[in-house]
Amino acid sequence: MLKEAVDERKKLIQGLRGKPWAMKKKLVTLRESQEFVDKYEGALGKGKGRKLYAYKVMMTKKWMKFKRDFENFKTACIPWEMKIKEIESHFGSSVASYFIFLRWMYGINMILFCLTFGLVMVPEALMGRPYGTIPRKTVPRAEAPSAMDFAVLWDFGGYAQYSVLFYGYYNNQRAIGWLKFRMPLSYFLVGVGTVAYSYMVVIRTMARNANESGVGDDNSFNFSWKMFTSWDYLIGNPETADNKFASITTIFKEAILEEQESRKDDNIHLTRFLRVLANFLVLCCLAGSGYLIYFVVRRSQKFALDGLENHTWWERNEVNMVMSLLGMFCPMLFDVISALENYHPRVALQWQLGRIFALFLGNLYTFIIALMDEINLKREEENIVKFNITTWEASHYNISASENSTSPPVTIQPADVPRGPCWETMVGQEFVRLIISDTMTTYITLLIGDFLRAVLVRFLNYCWCWDLEAGFPSYSEFDVSGNVLGLIFNQGMIWMGAFYAPCLPALNLLRLHVSMYLQCWAVMCCNVPQERVFKASGSNNFYMAMLLVILFLSTLPAIYTIVTIPPSFDCGPFSGKKRMFDVIQETLESDFPAWFSKVFSSASNPGLVLPFILLMVLAIYYLQSTSKSYKEANVDLKKKLQTQNEENKKKNKLAALKAQMDLEEARKAASPSAEHQKNNNASPDQEADEEEDRGRSQRMYHSKNGRSPPPHRHYGQLPATRAPVPRNYPHGNQGSAGYLPSFPRENEARMHRVPSLQRH
Repeated sequence: MLKEAVDERKKLIQGLRGKPWAMKKKLVTLRESQEFVDKYEGALGKGKGRKLYAYKVMMTKKWMKFKRDFENFKTACIPWEMKIKEIESHFGSSVASYFIFLRWMYGINMILFCLTFGLVMVPEALMGRPYGTIPRKTVPRAEAPSAMDFAVLWDFGGYAQYSVLFYGYYNNQRAIGWLKFRMPLSYFLVGVGTVAYSYMVVIRTMARNANESGVGDDNSFNFSWKMFTSWDYLIGNPETADNKFASITTIFKEAILEEQESRKDDNIHLTRFLRVLANFLVLCCLAGSGYLIYFVVRRSQKFALDGLENHTWWERNEVNMVMSLLGMFCPMLFDVISALENYHPRVALQWQLGRIFALFLGNLYTFIIALMDEINLKREEENIVKFNITTWEASHYNISASENSTSPPVTIQPADVPRGPCWETMVGQEFVRLIISDTMTTYITLLIGDFLRAVLVRFLNYCWCWDLEAGFPSYSEFDVSGNVLGLIFNQGMIWMGAFYAPCLPALNLLRLHVSMYLQCWAVMCCNVPQERVFKASGSNNFYMAMLLVILFLSTLPAIYTIVTIPPSFDCGPFSGKKRMFDVIQETLESDFPAWFSKVFSSASNPGLVLPFILLMVLAIYYLQSTSKSYKEANVDLKKKLQTQNEENKKKNKLAALKAQMDLEEARKAASPSAEHQKNNNASPDQEADEEEDRGRSQRMYHSKNGRSPPPHRHYGQLPATRAPVPRNYPHGNQGSAGYLPSFPRENEARMHRVPSLQRH
């Protein structure tokens, strides 16, 4: 085919001059034909462009291979991409959306860990004063014997408490090391920067997802598109082909469910009653969980006043365990209640997420309120310690003054110096314990509730009274809502407590890393796909919206403590200051010119800040209104396009129907004329046959009587007649005055028609 096309173009070039075309058309045709010949003549192994063509083909193939390998390399560089694709192919996009969200959270915590580890923990460990030089970096003498016990370290006490993991270890020295590193300023800016970065990333991700979802999907011929365009013909791995087959099957299940849900018609009154009942039960659960947490926290404060060493392990860790158990069992209860509502699975997931969100948020703020009460108790204890330290220092001064001046001075070890309670370290320890207990509860639940349950169902099903796989307990399904909310609230606790415990981003990073592998294994080995597989939202903006809300609510307590509560007097980088943010003013006064400090003070004046905030609010309102109008216009345009598409379909159907009717009428009109033409074509042959038969019979008759055959007559045509003449009947017809019409005389030659010649 290619050779014929090249030859045809060459012939066209040769005969182009004789074509009766316009000059412009000749030039365009000549240029296109020459380009075609130069491009494909080398593929035939002849012409000057053979080597160049071979080189181009080789480079094109290598470039395509390089691009394909580079795309595979980029895919391989994405963490856990193949694992997530495998899960999506078997469990649907709803389960895969959780692991995509977990991977995104892992990236966020990686940045937070790099900031805190590189700008706070490492400088203090390398350039700060070493352990044991000052009281805040030394374990007290009374706690030293048990500082390395496992129970103490498990509660992050002992040597863990007096390390770079917590706020109280850091010194208030303005510059440390030979680099003159500003540790208090760095600590404050890193705490503010991590929150600002989190806001920026979450809002940017929501905006990008909104832009992607604003394009819209064309739902026309949905199943046809999925049927004919889903397969990837570049797959060469059998395992990948199996995953792709499972993915296409899951996609069809999701699409069928979407179609069924769009056509479902239920009893609206019964549905409303059941939904109101479900919401009432959920409110009762939320109120009960909030009261239980508040009761437990108040009880733990009494235990703290009595001394934690006088109580059992459960009483010491009662708050953390109760919050973890509520977070584990309440979502299961909400899942049972949601069966009454009969929502679409995607809507049911959003309601479930909202309820668990309200549960976790209520529990968290109840915990924070109780923690604020404990902070107030610590501050009262701190005032008492301040008075005792003043008395202790005065007594030591009097002792040294009363002794002989020749005696060596009294040395006091840092471990013997009285110190305050350091409420910042206490807050950091509470959040770290909460994270650790929640992580352990999640992993134990995963191993017992999923793995052990799957093992029992798998191996006891053969010898049990009923079918364990189809009945109770059966294999477990992956709880998307509970796991998503667990991720969100763990991240909220990280944002809330990272200012007082710089180790929290590192702990959360380790937790997310282990959770990815453990939960991927549990999903593929221990869980089964949901009975109602549904398609999750492609943008996941619902997850991001909840994450933004919890980010805002998590930063409020931290901002409140930074702005209103004075820091501890003997621990942390801000000790000795009235407020933590005073480090900014101190840096401006010490490290910047005086005019810059005045400009900053003027710019931070409430008379300028409030109008600026008001202007920002108005700008946000204007942009939100504009965005809303654009969305409405986009929706209207989509409706118009859909209406136009439907009208075009109707017009096409009517045109096709009209064309079909015209074709039928043409066929009906053509059938009589064709039959008539057929009859007309058949009549000459029929007449010829009849004439031949008559001629044969006449010849046979007259041959017997010695007469010539009569002239032929057409069928249905009267014979031509002549006027009568006198007739005589002699023995011969020679010289007779008359004769029968059309009969030749005897002296005339008789001509007989040959039937075969007559037919031809």
